[in-house]
Parts: sequence; structure tokens; C-alpha cells
Amino acid sequence: MTCGRTRRFLGPALAAILAVAADSAPSLAADTTDISANQRADKRDFTDSQIFDGFFKTAFGAEYHLAGRVDRIRKFEGPVRVYAEGETHPDRRAQLARVVADIAKRIRHIDIAITDDADEANVTVHLVRDKNLNKTIQTFYGAERAKEIRESLDPQCLSGFRKNDKFEIEHADVILTIDNGDFVFLDCAYEELLQSLGPINDTDEVPWTMFNDDVQKGYFDVYDQYLMNILYHPEIKPGMTVQQVKAVLPQVMADVRSFVGRVNGLGQ
Repeated sequence: MTCGRTRRFLGPALAAILAVAADSAPSLAADTTDISANQRADKRDFTDSQIFDGFFKTAFGAEYHLAGRVDRIRKFEGPVRVYAEGETHPDRRAQLARVVADIAKRIRHIDIAITDDADEANVTVHLVRDKNLNKTIQTFYGAERAKEIRESLDPQCLSGFRKNDKFEIEHADVILTIDNGDFVFLDCAYEELLQSLGPINDTDEVPWTMFNDDVQKGYFDVYDQYLMNILYHPEIKPGMTVQQVKAVLPQVMADVRSFVGRVNGLGQ
């Protein structure tokens, strides 16, 4: 993993969890017009049961983990500051800033913003060219684990985080490719940044979430706003078990529905 610009690898006592967007790349002809059309046509009405199912399947477990337990809630406590480093490309840093601002607008109880100070950051986004993706993964995780990741997941973008023994996320790293077109960049940026905040487990059993490798979005959809607002509600604490979350979900969900409905202009 990395912290700012200084590369350092996790020792065995530190728990790291890795998530990967392993879906095949969407057509490079896709553009923001496609995203807008998809957004207008997207499903926006969900039952509590549908939302709870997706939450438990993404907030617990991990698609690929290196160490530590994955049966607890994991999230940041305190401000989240996102720093971008690596290759330059027209528009990519500006697009990333807009993605972060959109996430900040649509998750009520999170303080997340871009920073120009690498030392302040607790999320580092590494911008790389596609030809350098495998080399970058190897730099982070070593040759043996990089080979396992490539063979089992074949990622086109990637995120992972380090947590402490209280299940608080201390630092996250996101790797995004910059030269696969706007749609791929935005789809990866939303999915990996959001997964770096805690819901690290991909699932193919929920058709509405971007945390499904068969689903490409390119925007922060209503269903995933529900999931993220549950995760970052003050009643949901790092380290909570499934049963502890279930005990507080009814009151949490009422608050989350009100906020998500207001932000998206939904009739409640």
C-alpha cells in the first residue's frame, strides 16, 4: 500500500483488504451522453429489503483479502482527504475532483474532499496508463500476489485499504487507468473510490449496484447512495457485526430515505 508519495509495504501485523473491478472494459465509444441517458433510465425505487440485501452483501466480506477479519463493518472515522498522483492526462484530475465532490454531496455523514497535500491524504489515487497497470500492482503487492490478482481477477482498476484493530480504515489506495476513455475512467473512479470507503465486497447477486462486476454505471446511482448512507450513518460504527447492524437499521433507514429522497428529488 502507499501513503502519500512514500511507498511502504504492509507487514503481516497490518490488515489489508483489496477490492477489484474485474469486469471487462465497456466500449470506448461510450461517453458522458451515454451516462446521462443511463442515469435517466435507472431504477430509483427500492424496498427496504432490496436495500438491506445489497448492504449486507457489500459491507461485509471481501472479494479478495490479504489479512484480517472481514465480518465487521469497516469505514473511515473523521475527514477523508483524497490526493491524486501519477500520470497527467487532460481532464482526468478535474474529472476526479468532480467525482469526489459528487460523493460528498450524496453521502450525508462524510467529510470528503480533494487535497493538494500528499501528507494530509488518507486516500491516494494513483493515475497510471493501462500498459503500466500490472507493473503498478506488482509494486504495491509484490510479484507473487500481483500474479494471483491478475490470474484470478484480471482487474482494469483496483482499490484497497488498511484498517486498524478497531476496523477503522486508516488509509486507502486506488489505482485508475487514464487512457481507456471517459466512461471507463468515470465508472472505475466511482466504484473504486466508494469501495475504498468500506463496501469492499463485490457481488453478482445484486443487479442494481455498481459493486457488481457485470454492472457499469459511470455515476453515483440511487441504489448505491442508499448503501453508502447506511454505512456512514452515525449509528453504524466500525467493528459492528451483522446482528448489531440489524438492531439499528429501522431508525437508520428512515433517516437515510429522507436524505436520499431529498438529494435526488424522489417522491417518498
